[in-house]
Amino acid sequence: MAQEILTRLLQNGQVEEDISKTFRIGLSGPPGAGKSTFIEAAGQHIINEGSNLAVLAVDPSSSRTGGSLLGDKTRMQNLGVNPQAYIRPSPACGELGGVARNTHEAAVLCEAAGYKNIIIETVGVGQSEIAVADMVDVFLLLLPPSAGDELQGIKRGIVELVDVVAVNKYDGDMKPAVRRIAAEYTSALKFMTPKYKCWRPRVRRISSLNNIGIDDLWELLQEFRHEMINSGELLELRRMQREKQMWSQIEFSLIESFKKNPKVLNNLSEVNRALRRREITPGSAAERLLSVLNQL
Repeated sequence: MAQEILTRLLQNGQVEEDISKTFRIGLSGPPGAGKSTFIEAAGQHIINEGSNLAVLAVDPSSSRTGGSLLGDKTRMQNLGVNPQAYIRPSPACGELGGVARNTHEAAVLCEAAGYKNIIIETVGVGQSEIAVADMVDVFLLLLPPSAGDELQGIKRGIVELVDVVAVNKYDGDMKPAVRRIAAEYTSALKFMTPKYKCWRPRVRRISSLNNIGIDDLWELLQEFRHEMINSGELLELRRMQREKQMWSQIEFSLIESFKKNPKVLNNLSEVNRALRRREITPGSAAERLLSVLNQL
């Protein structure tokens, strides 16, 4: 039913085809970077400029109970009651990549509802928290003024994909630390191969709490958007993203169908027993179950 609704929206022209009228922003960063506070400040700026905003926040799910707090909206008190803003927290449900499986479809629905700016906030940051890059126009990395050693784990995998880096908490005693981190990332980005012909990643210093640098950062994001549109790379990016989302859905559906297949289930108990007794390796167990595919 959900896919039927989405298809009808596309066919009826309710999903905006003009890429210059909608803007998808991916936001990631380590815990404590101030992502929710940033969304609150940036959201107010976007609305004050006469536009609107939808926020799709993905919360981590417990690996033991499967539950999620879904409390992002409580940290966006002004934005949460603004009629020009829509905030939707969703559980990650064990999905890798920092986003929920249907986040891309949720963004399409928000666009169909008339929202011009979509912010997708990921669970957190790490080597695997980069799936959001495959569903947004611009990838923004928000960083706290932490010590360099604390950020080593994210420097390579995610920085290769970012378009803009914003170092937060540029106020009070934290200003020297923010300057240092911003300088480090400015230097590091010079050695990265650019994703696009028309754009090299840039670094900005901001304070979400005191609303410092938010307007400058938003202007930079708009500059990125215009450069991508004029070069034709944004249109091609959207096309490639739709193909990637198709393959992602295929992979998920194939795995679910495989798990529910009667022949696989018939062999599963025997394979599990052998695995627990250490009679076979996990690799051999997987091969034994996958061999069932030849009989399907």
